[in-house]
Amino acid sequence: MDKKNPEMSTDTFKAFYVKETEEGDFSSDVRQVPFSFLPKHDVLIRVKYSSLNYKDALSASGNKGVTRTYPHIPGIDASGIVKEDKSGTFKEGDKVIVTGRDLGSNTSGGFGEYISVPADWVVKLPEGLTLETAMFYGTAGFTAMYGVKRLQRELIEPDSGKVLVTGATGGVGSLSILFLAELGYEVVAATGKLNEEPFLKLIGAKEVINREQVTNVSHSLMLSRKWSGAIETVGGSMLDAVIRQTNHDGAVACCGNILGHELNTNIYPFILRGVSLLGIDSAICKMPMRLKIWDEISRVDVSKLPNRFITTVHLKGLQQEIERILKGGQVGRVLVIHD
Repeated sequence: MDKKNPEMSTDTFKAFYVKETEEGDFSSDVRQVPFSFLPKHDVLIRVKYSSLNYKDALSASGNKGVTRTYPHIPGIDASGIVKEDKSGTFKEGDKVIVTGRDLGSNTSGGFGEYISVPADWVVKLPEGLTLETAMFYGTAGFTAMYGVKRLQRELIEPDSGKVLVTGATGGVGSLSILFLAELGYEVVAATGKLNEEPFLKLIGAKEVINREQVTNVSHSLMLSRKWSGAIETVGGSMLDAVIRQTNHDGAVACCGNILGHELNTNIYPFILRGVSLLGIDSAICKMPMRLKIWDEISRVDVSKLPNRFITTVHLKGLQQEIERILKGGQVGRVLVIHD
């Protein structure tokens, strides 16, 4: 694979291509990239759809904590058609999904028309989903459903009490609301975008609160108990505040670090209230659980998603959406269509 001179080959495919300049800056464009740019894995997939996640925006901006070397094609989600599988696991023409693992981080991702990945990264498209609707959900939906399953494993049921979702207008947050509401939970949505209250209630939130109502609290070791569980998507001081306001035998599933990667909290919610802190590692989720989660997602009535939940773009429209998500302006999901 010649990452330095991808223009050398005439056997090419279209991709959203990010490169590093000699000055250490990063730029992106849509261009033809040779197949030699792809790693030599067993399964070659023609990508039909992808989606935009916060991690993709970081990769596209040159974040070396996400992507070590450039040039690079981001996109941690992809759905498409198998063109070749040297392992024999899949046959040509199979409809498949790839999310997480190293796709789009340090392996060329779904913002290209083709990806090449190991067979054990690939999930056959479940009945009940199309290649398009699978990317309505993508990693965000997978992460959200994983959070729901973690709460259920801790016996947080609809009659246990309210469940908080932070970062409520983002991909993971909004889909967490949708999934929880479909299962009968009373969902409290915390957001900094109170103008989006109608949207949040449309997808299932019973109550919408300003995120500062969660974080603008005293530094007491424990606070009044407000929810039985939470799906916490932003991290930092928000996660600490959520833990300290969680009910006895409650649980907090966490998956984000937008507000920071450090957790400064205390032991008392855990040893006096029995609160559980649950990690969601959707990227390296083992295949048996991965299949269960996609099966659960395939049962969700996709018609429940409001029209404005999905913003559709082609590769040339990606940069604008990347800038929007980095500024915290994304609402719902961005579907990326390959022509």
